[in-house]
Amino acid sequence: MRPLRDILDKIVEFSRVSPVLDEPQRFLLLSIVIGIFSGLVVVCFHISIEFLNWHTIHSLSQNSRYLLAAWPALGGLVGYAVVQYVVPTARGTGVNYTKTAVYASDGYIPFRSVLGKFATCTVSIGTGNPMGPEDPALQMGAGIASLLGRIFHLTRDHMRMIAPIGAAAGIGAAFNTPITAVLFVMEEVVAAWNAGVLGSIVLSSVSAVVVSRWFLGDEPLYRVPEFELAGYSELLVYAAIGVAGGYLSALFTRNAIRLRGRILQIPDRRRVWLPALAGLAVGLVGFVVPETLGAGYGVIDGALHDRFPWDMLLVFGVVKLVTMALCFSCGTPGGLLAPSLFVGAALGGGVGGLAHLVWPFATSSTGAYVLVGIGTFFAGIFRAPMTSVFMVFELSASYEIILPVMVANTIGILVSRRLQRESVFQLAGYQDGMDLPSVDERRETPLMQVEDAMRRDQNRVVSNELSIRRALDLTDAIGEHALIVEIRQGQWGWTSRRDLERAIKEGRGEYTIREGLRIRPVTRTHPDLPIDQALRHLAVYPLLPVASRVNPSVMLGTLTLEDVHKSYGIYHPDHPPGGRRARRHP
Repeated sequence: MRPLRDILDKIVEFSRVSPVLDEPQRFLLLSIVIGIFSGLVVVCFHISIEFLNWHTIHSLSQNSRYLLAAWPALGGLVGYAVVQYVVPTARGTGVNYTKTAVYASDGYIPFRSVLGKFATCTVSIGTGNPMGPEDPALQMGAGIASLLGRIFHLTRDHMRMIAPIGAAAGIGAAFNTPITAVLFVMEEVVAAWNAGVLGSIVLSSVSAVVVSRWFLGDEPLYRVPEFELAGYSELLVYAAIGVAGGYLSALFTRNAIRLRGRILQIPDRRRVWLPALAGLAVGLVGFVVPETLGAGYGVIDGALHDRFPWDMLLVFGVVKLVTMALCFSCGTPGGLLAPSLFVGAALGGGVGGLAHLVWPFATSSTGAYVLVGIGTFFAGIFRAPMTSVFMVFELSASYEIILPVMVANTIGILVSRRLQRESVFQLAGYQDGMDLPSVDERRETPLMQVEDAMRRDQNRVVSNELSIRRALDLTDAIGEHALIVEIRQGQWGWTSRRDLERAIKEGRGEYTIREGLRIRPVTRTHPDLPIDQALRHLAVYPLLPVASRVNPSVMLGTLTLEDVHKSYGIYHPDHPPGGRRARRHP
């Protein structure tokens, strides 16, 4: 640790004194540093899980097979007890915890949560519980990023962006797919497509994956066979996989959240034993179906190469679905990403194998359906359509798979949303007392633009050759306090009613506006701009000309603060809806 600390001190010193690097460049440099450190931590996390898994589950002899049920129970009990009594900041899902840092705590994540997540999830997953390391790795990366941001003394605005950068590094190193990590963080953590932070997220994700591959090898999680679409009629089979995945994902979300809600009502002293009971159930099931223990990467790889019959894959999927729901509801440390991929792969392989028996047209190998199914159940649970499509594409490196994946995933998401509106992370956040934004929520909230509020008539626009007296009469007629003045074609200014009244009192009422007034300059806006950007200008100017993008000399309309209020349903007390005067509050 001492050499790493010395390197970090030198980087901090260089970033402070270097005259070459400005603030954005230092932030990009920090993104690479975050990726490197997050990658190192995730590498140690993987090694720790594999080490413990080998010494608990895989090294059991025939005479000690009874311990197969004891290890998951012990791992669930120890992991949950540490979370409950030692490191409570490591509780819950890493996605929601990271989103809380982004939207509620100015990017602050205590470093002890990284240590707690590392230890508890290593114990839980390493002893055979059916959870995954990707979600914890995401939180650990975000925690490391928060620590480095404090060391680099970042501003509050940059600290708010630092958690998603570390999250992408953590999940990228855990899943060994940099593009998927970037998309998942943008869809699930940031819950928006923020171009300002995208470059840093990409840098950290790529840096972490490079570090991970340096130590663990550049082999992907699964050895994917070559994909080939047997025929367009086969898309109906992929559609069936989408329907099944959407239905099962909604079923899982609804029942797991319902069970989790009931468990949260149990007193803490009794609740601490529930992960042990869930682990005992996992271990007992493991006697019959040992393939469902742990994250299950090897089973998915075997399914991709047709090593299991279709009916056995369906059994795997159902068992994994039940055990992951049980462990998630009881609070067993670990993530949902890996088990959701397992269930999707088993479901896809089962439906594909059944299609071989009943489908009259050409079909692909079972591995092709497994590959498509990997993303379908994932998309239905997490409501991350872009991530699910590019994840399968990144795993397969085949353009031919995009169409089947898009068909299956789109149908899966539509079916899942029809049966269950919110995602599992959003519902879990509600149960934990948090109201965090989601991509679905923001997608369904329309973004107001200038064209939604502007007035398209030219009543507020006058020529600079108009007399001052007639201009004042116009303000009385239309009930405005300011006017846009056209100086020449494509150039505008503004004047106020007060300026016009002052000019008339000074005897300049018959002068033209050009002769008798100093026309004030005004900035223009455009119909496609967001309302909030126009509001910044309306803080300076009483009204704005709205000009065309393709021909800026053409005015399309005008915008005032009152127009913006009306577009949002906010009415002036003197002009309420329905024509009645609103009651004035004291």
